[in-house]
Amino acid sequence: MADLARLDEYARLIVRVGLNVDRGQNLAITAYVEAAPLVRAVTRAAYEAGARFVDVWYVDEHVRKAMLELAPDEVIGWTPPWVLERHHANDVRGAALQITGHPDPHLMDRVDGDRLGRAQRREEAKVLLRQVDERLINWAIVAYPTGGWATEVFGEPDIEQLWEAILRAVRLDEDDPVEAWQAHVGRLTERARQLNERRLDAIRFRGPGTDLTIGLHETGAWKGAPEETSWGRTHVPNLPTEEVFTTPDARRAEGTVRSTRPLVVQGTVVEGLEVDFRDGRIVEVRADRGAEVVRGQVATDDGSKTLGELALVDGTSRVGQIGLVFFDTLFDENATCHIAYGAGFPDLIRAAEGVGREDLPALGVSQSTVHTDFMIGGPEIEVSGVEAGGAEVPLIRDDAWQLG
Repeated sequence: MADLARLDEYARLIVRVGLNVDRGQNLAITAYVEAAPLVRAVTRAAYEAGARFVDVWYVDEHVRKAMLELAPDEVIGWTPPWVLERHHANDVRGAALQITGHPDPHLMDRVDGDRLGRAQRREEAKVLLRQVDERLINWAIVAYPTGGWATEVFGEPDIEQLWEAILRAVRLDEDDPVEAWQAHVGRLTERARQLNERRLDAIRFRGPGTDLTIGLHETGAWKGAPEETSWGRTHVPNLPTEEVFTTPDARRAEGTVRSTRPLVVQGTVVEGLEVDFRDGRIVEVRADRGAEVVRGQVATDDGSKTLGELALVDGTSRVGQIGLVFFDTLFDENATCHIAYGAGFPDLIRAAEGVGREDLPALGVSQSTVHTDFMIGGPEIEVSGVEAGGAEVPLIRDDAWQLG
């Protein structure tokens, strides 16, 4: 497929399936400067779909690195007011797209780990999380291949090979990608139904370096793609997506878990991550590399020390079957089971309906400006559901889904 034709087809899938842009909508796009070709293609596709205005913000990681190394400490994590104004403009039926694909996954390796861990713009994160929680926007996250990213995956800047992997992961290798996505979404919805029907009390992960039990909410729900806005617009937030997920009880996590894939956080690679939980809270973080970055994140606020998401992915994952470690959370989290420390999703907890955000932690719904996924599944990890009486139900064995 020619480069321009490939970009156009990918852009149309993003606009039609990921975002499902509505006529008259404003669309905000945030992307690395290296992703400009995809930004331009998405902009054209969005206007063709009837978008009113497309607002593009580019991120330059070299500029951000200079800030992290040289700016005064009070700037770390600061959100300029004009950035908040831009996001608030999307509060009324807006759409938002984030394009990942880090241009240099090791660019921040020599940056102070504590400053890097605190680098997230907290006030900006609050606005974005509120928009997602309250379903004010139809949004999506997608990726664009870069030479630095390809080098991390393949050992050489083979962008073409990375393109092929991305197109397979997002089902653009199908004769009718939109129809393929409809069928896939149906399978994820059925898995969520199976789990909801079980009314499990907890999920247990066991394997090398891992024995972790995570409590579930009595009124909680499992979900797969798609999402729906408050006014009824459906969209698929992650392209690709292979997960069924829930918000666990933030007060109930016990044991130790070892990440089964590297994690890219704030522009640096964390490897061999191990986390200990007691009474729902992270009490110790270890890693072969990058531990200080994770420690900086989990010190951000009280909710960053607890779990906000639990997601199940088995060996039928299109991403997992590609057989690559992508060094990009959008892809790696959809290759295998994962958990996230930080913000949870109140809309998945019936008991949280109508409850103020400040009261959610008392219900066991984590609230934070952080939400960091890391991968804990794979063929060597057994995943079981724990019933209220303590009996265990196999959910994933040898990377195969067990519920019929």
